[in-house]
Amino acid sequence: MIWIEQKWGKTVFLLVRLIINMVALLIIAYLFPGLIWVDSFWAALATAFLLGIVNAIIKPILVFFTLPLTILTLGLFLLVINGLMLWLVSALVRGFHVSGFWGAVFGAILISLVSWILSRFIPR
Repeated sequence: MIWIEQKWGKTVFLLVRLIINMVALLIIAYLFPGLIWVDSFWAALATAFLLGIVNAIIKPILVFFTLPLTILTLGLFLLVINGLMLWLVSALVRGFHVSGFWGAVFGAILISLVSWILSRFIPR
């Protein structure tokens, strides 16, 4: 019985994180329409889902290979990597657009901040 509760708890946690990231995308797209724009609710959901997958699979590989540069810049290069991940997702998801590389970097920072703020309202 405990295993079932743990399994469903993790699934619910992942779904809540997906919804938080989707809402963060929609908020940033609404507040900064020239930076990021989303055509529909479904595009935002697909973007949040694919961004989670890209951040779980591709981002750790990039962080590993750029570790010396990340150390040299005292971690600031991670902002560039986050922007690259957002830019990659914008190239893959139809209906989600980012205005260039620096727009992706700035958008990734804003999405992270809004997602962090929203996650503070969700009890653990």
